[in-house]
Amino acid sequence: MTLRSLSLLSLLFLGSCVAARQDFPSDNPALPFNKAVLVGDTLYVSGHLGLDAKTGQPPTDAGDEARAMLDAFAATMARAGFVMDDLVQVQVACTDLSLYQTFNDIYRKRFKETYPTRAFLAAPPLLKGCRYEILGVAVRR
Repeated sequence: MTLRSLSLLSLLFLGSCVAARQDFPSDNPALPFNKAVLVGDTLYVSGHLGLDAKTGQPPTDAGDEARAMLDAFAATMARAGFVMDDLVQVQVACTDLSLYQTFNDIYRKRFKETYPTRAFLAAPPLLKGCRYEILGVAVRR
């Protein structure tokens, strides 16, 4: 094989490794981030809060907040063609670790096949007074 052939093969290989990027912008164009970014078969999902659509504030009930947050997170994933079972890694920030079981009871119902890896992290105060924030990475099956 000639040096030129090897160079062409190298370029073909490198070209196949570079995946196109697709952005899923925030609903608020003033915010400096995307809700999600798709690179190849991997979706990177930004932090999502559980806000009441009418008030823009977290619900008073922690369970309702967790449901609202997971609904928003799943909706962003669906917009990119993914489902919760495509998640491979999730991080959940929580301002009150005594809500761990409350969160797990709601979270568990969002998956049909398998759970992603997960960190449930103690957090200082979150935006808008929320108790939870979730972010994650999904890979298309």
